[in-house]
Amino acid sequence: MYLNPSGDHFRTRLTHTLEVAQIARTIARSLRLNEDLTEAAALGHDLGHAPFGHAGEEALNNAVPCGFKHDEQSLRIVETLEKEGRGLNLTYETRLGIQAHSKGRGAIFDGEKAAGNTLEGEAVRVADAIAYLNHDIEDAVRAGALRVEDLPKEPIAALGSSRSKRIGRMVGAVIEWSEGKGAVGMRPDILEATEALKRFMYAHVYPPSGSREIAKAKAVVEALAEHYMRLPEEMPALYRRAAEEEGSARAAADYVSGMTDRFALETYDALFRPRVWSSI
Repeated sequence: MYLNPSGDHFRTRLTHTLEVAQIARTIARSLRLNEDLTEAAALGHDLGHAPFGHAGEEALNNAVPCGFKHDEQSLRIVETLEKEGRGLNLTYETRLGIQAHSKGRGAIFDGEKAAGNTLEGEAVRVADAIAYLNHDIEDAVRAGALRVEDLPKEPIAALGSSRSKRIGRMVGAVIEWSEGKGAVGMRPDILEATEALKRFMYAHVYPPSGSREIAKAKAVVEALAEHYMRLPEEMPALYRRAAEEEGSARAAADYVSGMTDRFALETYDALFRPRVWSSI
């Protein structure tokens, strides 16, 4: 949620992915699904996320003529870019679970499957939403952007006052509702509380799309993409090859989307910020 957080105790793409994998595997084990397939899809689900989260994704999509979606990029990484351009030998179901994890802002616990997705992939979609909602609350409290007592009372009463209690109740409600149904959803009362808590976060914590920090993040991503589309020879060898084979826009999207927030800012500074002269 936070753009380039300065502390070491905020979630990153890596720690979020590990939490999603843990939650998804718990759901899969309880529903007697394929645990290895579930974990593989969970570990790959956010590989293609651009720096600065969904703000960076939107900026990159606007900057490159080929367009950009992080779920499609996650699939591209494992199919095309990994192993120096040879890709990984993954099953169809694993690739589908990686690509079909995205859920947007709407309710995603209602048992409606993404087109063609497996139950293991659906477990990843639900685990993703459970993980990000709960760790965003914890990160917001740690950052001082939210007080625990500000959380809406009715959803917290239903879900629990701590992160571990909320995750436990959400996961338990998913398992209880999904058992024997051939779908992955959540028990209605816990679903209602979960969606209320999510609405609260969008209304009071997540930065609005027009905020100054979001605008600055988008400007960084757009500037980097435009620079590397114009000068693809400045990218590492793998991306230079991609530029020759698929065009500089596709290669620039590959390169910029693989940056962390911090590396994107450092690269932006190195490319566009005037250097301070010294008399030493």
